[in-house]
Amino acid sequence: MAMMIAGAASVTEQVCRSCGGSHIDTFLKLGTTPLADRLPSSIDDGEEEPVFPLSVAFCGDCSLVQITETVNPRILFADAYPYYSSFSQALLRHSRDNARDLIERRKLDASSFVVELASNDGYLLKNYVEAGIPVLGIDPAEGPAAAAEKIGVPTRLAFFSRELAEKLRQQEMRADVIHANNVLAHVADTNGFVAGIARLLKDDGVAVIEAPYVEPMIDHCEFDTIYHEHLCYFSVTALDKLFRRHGLYLNEIKHLSIHGGSLRLYVEMREHVGASVTNQIAHERARGIDAIDYYLDFSATVDKLKVELSTLLHRLKASGASIAAYGAAAKGATLINTVGIGRDVIDFVVDRNIHKQGKYMPGQKIPIRPTEALLEVQPDYVLVLAWNFLDEIMEQQAEYRTRGGKFIVPVPNPRIV
Repeated sequence: MAMMIAGAASVTEQVCRSCGGSHIDTFLKLGTTPLADRLPSSIDDGEEEPVFPLSVAFCGDCSLVQITETVNPRILFADAYPYYSSFSQALLRHSRDNARDLIERRKLDASSFVVELASNDGYLLKNYVEAGIPVLGIDPAEGPAAAAEKIGVPTRLAFFSRELAEKLRQQEMRADVIHANNVLAHVADTNGFVAGIARLLKDDGVAVIEAPYVEPMIDHCEFDTIYHEHLCYFSVTALDKLFRRHGLYLNEIKHLSIHGGSLRLYVEMREHVGASVTNQIAHERARGIDAIDYYLDFSATVDKLKVELSTLLHRLKASGASIAAYGAAAKGATLINTVGIGRDVIDFVVDRNIHKQGKYMPGQKIPIRPTEALLEVQPDYVLVLAWNFLDEIMEQQAEYRTRGGKFIVPVPNPRIV
């Protein structure tokens, strides 16, 4: 099984990080790129940014799609990690609705216990705190963890692992509900993480896990969701095999539109698999999502999109148009670096996250400014790097649009709206 080598900056995996199988076929190579969430604080600080290979492979043994390079998680997440969930109103609403649904469905009260893995700045757990339900957040990033504590969400500064789960279990801190949103794909020790969930969960508890779904990623050419923090790109087939390996059962799934298409997984110690799971596995088999052929044309599709986007941006720039971008997101870093979009095309990037403002996009060193800069400068076009929050951005920037500003949405096909 894939494991991190202590002290190494990165490791090139030779076997599947889920099942340990050796039938790994690479179907997409995005070259060597900088880390998507490592934002330089200076346009030229005299130090070269670390870069790592970014390639994607399919496991013929368990159907898991995965990148082949594992960057040390302490480099990725624990060193001035800039992502704070609470800056997205859409994500806050999404998380509040999720918490309220579980409180009602599971009859949670003051005697219950809810844990979130990769709890960030307390964006989700605060809904349980407000309802008087005991919680614990677990997150390795100091800034977000401190922000969570500040709003009353108890947070343990740590990477979640089987060893930590055993310690909590010994302290009788087993959970009625475990949340893990957009983290399962980020962990280097996939099996240790899932084994930890099995140890921490009560016998009648539920782990509610959200993860981007591989089908829309391939079908909608969402290649920019591929970066070093995202180690895995899950199908239901691969997830079912992963959980069963650790005595857990994927009993229900819900399809979500968030992040370009995600799944909410309901995982329990007891097996009562519903139609939502069995039907989706049958759908994947029918479409061939469980076989390599489904993925073989993806590289050509990505190359076509990259050419179309580059051509559009350079044509607009040549006509005298000014172009900015919205969202200093990780997917934005993949997009600008793989397409080759630099300061000669994009004047600046805006983002609501104050922890990103004043810094620069990785690789291309495009400056990051507050969102107010769009009205101050009124560029002709804005490339939406955080397209997964397009509706929220367009609503937020209504005044920019009223003044004649236009948005460029890069995927699944570059278009102006």
